[in-house]
Formats: sequence, structure tokens, C-alpha cells
Amino acid sequence: MPPGVRALHGYRGSWLPKDLVAGVVLTALLVPQGMAYAELAGLPAITGLYTSITCLLAYAVFGPSRILVLGPDSSLGPMIAATVLPLVVAGGDPDRAVALASMLALMVAVVMIAAGFAGLGFVADLLSKPTMIGYMNGLALTILVGQLPKLLGFSVDADGLLGEIGGFASGVAGGEVVPAAAAVGIGGVVVIRALQRWLPKVPAVLVMVVLAIAATTVFDLEERGVGLVGELPQGFPPLTFPGVEWSDVPPLVGGALAIALVALADTISTASAFAERTGQEVRGNQEMIGIGAANLAAGLFQGFAVSTSASRTAVAERAGARSQLTGVVGAVLILLMILLLPGLFRNLPDAALAAVVITAALSLADLPGVVRLWHQRRVEFGLSLAAFAGVALLGVLPGIAIAVGLSILNVFRRAWRPYQTTLGRVGAVAGYHDVRSYPDAELLPGLVILRFDAPLFFANAKTFRDAVTALARQEPAPRWIVVAAEPITDVDTTAADVLFDLDRRLDENGQSLVFAELKDPVRAKIERYGLTREIEPQHFFPTVESAVEGFRARTGATWADGTAAPLPTVLPRPAAPLPEPAPGGSGHPG
Repeated sequence: MPPGVRALHGYRGSWLPKDLVAGVVLTALLVPQGMAYAELAGLPAITGLYTSITCLLAYAVFGPSRILVLGPDSSLGPMIAATVLPLVVAGGDPDRAVALASMLALMVAVVMIAAGFAGLGFVADLLSKPTMIGYMNGLALTILVGQLPKLLGFSVDADGLLGEIGGFASGVAGGEVVPAAAAVGIGGVVVIRALQRWLPKVPAVLVMVVLAIAATTVFDLEERGVGLVGELPQGFPPLTFPGVEWSDVPPLVGGALAIALVALADTISTASAFAERTGQEVRGNQEMIGIGAANLAAGLFQGFAVSTSASRTAVAERAGARSQLTGVVGAVLILLMILLLPGLFRNLPDAALAAVVITAALSLADLPGVVRLWHQRRVEFGLSLAAFAGVALLGVLPGIAIAVGLSILNVFRRAWRPYQTTLGRVGAVAGYHDVRSYPDAELLPGLVILRFDAPLFFANAKTFRDAVTALARQEPAPRWIVVAAEPITDVDTTAADVLFDLDRRLDENGQSLVFAELKDPVRAKIERYGLTREIEPQHFFPTVESAVEGFRARTGATWADGTAAPLPTVLPRPAAPLPEPAPGGSGHPG
């Protein structure tokens, strides 16, 4: 049974008035944003309304969240344009653009639904927060530069961010700015931003749109060179399967994968934020199916790809929404408008739509987040900057590929060169602790305790081998090298071969490789690999303490003060901060 149908059984009568009011309030935002984001995607404004209607109805049936609002999105608009517009023949046939965008939505639907049934919701984690910040900042800049000419009443025919900047500068210098359009556009941005800051409960976009239409009517702005939306087509499109050429399929597939990834990451983060406030549970795989159903409906009715909107969801929540009936009310009102009042937005200036898009783009940017990364972790700041440069200089679709690639490489980098240290005894503190945090930690003669903070696998096995080899060559040479293995959550076959060779080499030198706190699943794996036939069973200890005592029992080694073991007490503050964050010592405080 679809989630929306199940939700009907638990619907409360007291929710109805709140859902109806919230639906009316939401519609005031859905209409101008839908039209604006359609033009951002390079499509006719009416397609934004078709998309809003179909996706709201489809998600109401198949979406698991009671509160999320889907629709055209500012972050997807440039991605749709980057995928579709290069495939449109010279002259820009709008019908072909719509068909390509609709097919793109259908492909996104297939990806999302298939991934939802396959339980692949975790792919949203492929975009780390630093790279997502950089990607969104680059996207915000791209949208802003692309919309500035429209905000001032002229257009630019250029490719790429640098070309658009040059075209905008040439247009301004060449006197192409339409003063009346610039007044509407800049005034629209000021009105929206001011209301959002000082009167957040007021529907800022609706107020700006009403003022812009009033100004057009009173001052006859069309005669002053201001471009208008004009009368929208009346009626709703029939169920249509978009027709595209086979040569269009490969680039559409690439765009669909990128859009699906961004839409999923956006939806999971938004759903998590609102679920925490409403006490609901986020079901990532069902969300993918719900978004897929929304894109499927949009693609079959001349719409384009959609995602969750945090801003529209927040508006619905503040207006008192209790269920997806809010979205259904919004969809019905938009449908009635295009059926009965297609000329309602005839006098809406194009510059006002540009103002809507620009304010949305500004909300995508996160400059404080960049500053925070600079102060907290320079490596992740660099990743964010690289993702930003990828979007700004290479384009939206290459930018998302760069963002994903950087996120994966960062994970790989951490596993390839993990944090590693040696452990020692710190006065009367229980356990064994990082000598970088405690430079005065005491080491037992003939014994070295190594902690390697990562699974052992093909990429870092050589790093581990080199670390152990370097310790074995110290003077005086240690007799035992104890691996505090609690952080080692896996050992693959490549790493097992390295351990096999390492143990043999140490044995030849009269040294022993010893493991402490090795997890049972990892121990089972190395037994399957046959390593326990090479490494003696008595060289596996349940704790670091027992390994140390085992070494002392066999060698007679003593601590400098003659004590047998650390005395438990309260943990003091570390003597020096770590250069990189690291866990405490081997399952103990530290």
C-alpha cells in the first residue's frame, strides 16, 4: 500500500483547516518560483506550473514524509539547462527543449525508483559537506551571473561563467540596461531580502510579485521596454511520452545520474532536519521511491526534474501544515489558475522572476561555512574550494562529478594515510595513551605499542608495513611490536599477505609481531587466510594491558619506577593538542 494511502487511515479531522490554510499560503510561493525555476532551466514558464502540480500529487501518494514539499528547485535548474540546452538545435525550439527535459525527468525517476528498491539510499553520502558547500557556492555564483542580465532587462549569448561575465560587462558598458527593468529587478531583490530578514512570516515572494505586477500596470512598463511573462497557455497538457533521438540518450543519462544524486542528498538532509522537529523517522529508500514517482509524473506531463525544497517546506510548516494534503491543495489551486485564470500573471516582469531566482541563489551560498572550514580544517577547505572552482570554471555537470570525486578521494586519502602513533604509560593514568598527546609517556624497554587507526586493506597495507619496519629498526631494537588493533575493523587478502611477510621478516630478526584487542570478526578473517598458522596463537591478546604483562612475564622487563602496571585514577588533560583528531588509546580513556 502506498504511504499516502496508509496516511489517510491516520488522518485527523483537526488537521484539515490547517492543511487547507497552509495549502493556500504555499500556492503563493509555488507559482512564481515554479515559473522562475522553469526559465532558469531554459524552459517556458508554464512548464514550472505543470511540474509543480504533478510532482505534488505524486509525492502525496508515494512519499513517506507528512511535511516535505517537492517542486522545481534552484539547484537543479542549472543542471537541467546544462544537460538539455546543448542538445537543442540552433534556434532553440522550445518544444524540443521541453521533450528533452521531460525525458530527463523520466530518467531521474528510473534511477531513483530503482535505487530505492535496491536500498541504495547511502549514495547520498558520496557528497561530503565540505564539497557540497563548495558545489553550492559555485552553483550560486553561476546562477547569479546568469540572471544578472535578465535582472537589468537584457540578454547575453555566451558560454561558461567567464563568457557570461564578459557579456554582462559588455552589455552594461554598451548601454543595453533597461532602467525600468533594472528598477523592478533590483527592487524585487531588496523587497524579498528585507521581508525575509525582518518579517519572515510574510510571504516575501508573493508580496514582491504583486508589487511588480502593480507597477507594470500603473506605469505601463511594457512601453518602457520591460519584458513580461505574458498570458500563459490555458489548460493542462495530456499524458505524453516525450520523443527524443537515440543520440540524445547518453548525455541525458549522465545528467540524470548527477541530478538524482543532488536531489537525493538534498532530500535526505531536508527530511532529516524536519523529521527531527516533528518526531518522524526518515526512510531514505522510500524517499527515493517518492521522489522517483514525482519525477515520473512530471516527465509524463511536460514537466522537468524536481527535488525537495527546504524553503517551501519551511513555509508549509510555519503555515501549520500537518500532512501532504497541503501539497494537494496547492496543486489543485495551481491547476484551477491555469484553467480559469491563465492571464493572472500576464503583467509579471521577467526581471521580477530573475529577482526570485537570484534571492534563491543567494540562499544556496554558504560563505560562513567556508570561513569555518578555513579555521577548522584546511584540507577540507581546499576540497570545498576545488569543488567551487570545478562548478564555476568547468560547468555544473562537471562540477558535480568533481565534487563526488573529491569526496571519494578524501575518504580514500584518510584510509590510505591514516593516523598512527605509539602508546605509552602516563604516570598513574589507567591504560596506554598516545605519546603525541602525552610526550612524557613512559615506554617499556624492548616493547613498542603501535596504534593504526584504519582498516588494513590493499591501499594502506604498505603504509602499515613501513610503520612497523621503522619501529623494528629503532635502536635499541624492540623485541615485541604490539599492534593495538581495536581501530582495525577489517583485513583484506592483500593486507594479510603483507602481515604474513612482515611476521616472517621480524621472526628472522628475533622480533615478534603481536596483536591486542583484535575484533572477533577480524580474527575470524585472518584465521581463514591462514595467518594464525604463521603468527603464534600466544601472540594474540584480548587487551593491551594483558599483552604488556605477557611481555613482562617472558622477558622480566620492568618499568623505570618498578611498578607492575598503571594505577587507575582520573584522566588529566593532554599535555599537548594533537595535530589531527584521533581516538583515545586502545579502548581506554585517553
